[in-house]
Amino acid sequence: MTSSSSATLTPVEYLQRAERAAAAEGSHPVRAVEQVAVVGAGTMGGGIAMSFANAGFAVTLLEADAQALARGQARIKANYMVSVGKGKLSLDEATRRWSRITGATHFSAVATADLVVEAVFEDMAVKQAVFAELDRWCRPDAILSSNTSRLDINRLAQTVRQPERVVGLHFFSPAHVMRLVEVVRGQLSAPDVLETAMAISRRLGKTPVMVGVCDGFVGNRMLSHYLREVGFLLEEGASPAAVDAAMQDFGMAMGPLTVSDMAGLDIPWAARKRHAADRHPALRYSHLADRLCELGRFGVKTGAGYYRYEANQREPIPDPLVEALIVDCANRAGIQRGPVSAALIVERTIYALINEAARLIEDGMVERASDVDVVYVRGYGFPAALGGPVFHADSLGLDRVCQRILEFRERHGILWEPAPLLLQLAASGSRLSDVYNPRFSEVARPTSLA
Repeated sequence: MTSSSSATLTPVEYLQRAERAAAAEGSHPVRAVEQVAVVGAGTMGGGIAMSFANAGFAVTLLEADAQALARGQARIKANYMVSVGKGKLSLDEATRRWSRITGATHFSAVATADLVVEAVFEDMAVKQAVFAELDRWCRPDAILSSNTSRLDINRLAQTVRQPERVVGLHFFSPAHVMRLVEVVRGQLSAPDVLETAMAISRRLGKTPVMVGVCDGFVGNRMLSHYLREVGFLLEEGASPAAVDAAMQDFGMAMGPLTVSDMAGLDIPWAARKRHAADRHPALRYSHLADRLCELGRFGVKTGAGYYRYEANQREPIPDPLVEALIVDCANRAGIQRGPVSAALIVERTIYALINEAARLIEDGMVERASDVDVVYVRGYGFPAALGGPVFHADSLGLDRVCQRILEFRERHGILWEPAPLLLQLAASGSRLSDVYNPRFSEVARPTSLA
């Protein structure tokens, strides 16, 4: 790994440079893409279809049946009308964009697509079945992409006869608003396919970041560790409202529990269940999120998650049932609850982010450390004024960060084992945000993940 200094840059200057580097054009040719198909008309699929229609693409929106398609089309039209009502779009422009999206209920409709984006339920078997159909109906030169947020792109690629045309395009919700796209490089993804995915993302007005294959890629891999500490802090004595307030005061766009309720608790629950057999029984694990899901509390969409919600409202309301559940989880785990300061909430969550960021950089999941900051600022609401978790670690001082992580390991165990890269850079006085991996494209990608 090599580096070039970011020490003289302000956080804003650093982030601007990081975005330019992440989204820069490469040397490989870009395929022509004008017709796009989106498989799945749910919230994500509809938002992705809108992103392409907004950028002038002809879009085919595919669903399994007419009723599901109609619901998806109605949601898209309502989103456009909201923009018209707010004065962000004229009615004529909204109508033009809407008219670029054509509905379909049979896979034969994807036959003319240059690019397909799969956006169905986050389940490997379901997605593999879709890719098998795409392999049957799509042109052999069409790019096949998945919007999966954490599943193994390499396993999806094994479903088709030409795995080199498969790539991940992980949009963030709401897809027609959020700027970030993780372009997930599969083990066999062709260079021109990757280059085209980056170029298409730029054409959509997005900020693309190329990442490697691992569970959760960059953003959700880090998020899992962030939320791990949130669960522990709740058991140790913090309330959901206190955690959210502490993180918003730190500068996060929203508190982690409010965000979780908005995004839906069911998808991460499914991921935890997939990995349950691999979890070491000696490691601490908070069952709170699982128990909420077992009660059917998936967040805003079910009217209850970490908070409860009035009908058609998104304002979180503290729920005594959740407080009781937290206490019960703590009692079952033998945890003595007590006061938890806002400062400790921030340290435990942000340092968990930093430590995992260092690990994934070391694992070769990004070309440059600054890519991590682009992902977390543009996709997860980390305060841009701090440059991102990696730049923030440098600002705090890596020696201080490592010392605090070692203290957490002493108190909380092996989950706080410091990343070797952090220890190495702290010892040498180097900066984490300067790390560059020129062998990113050569790093072996695992093929046996979830």
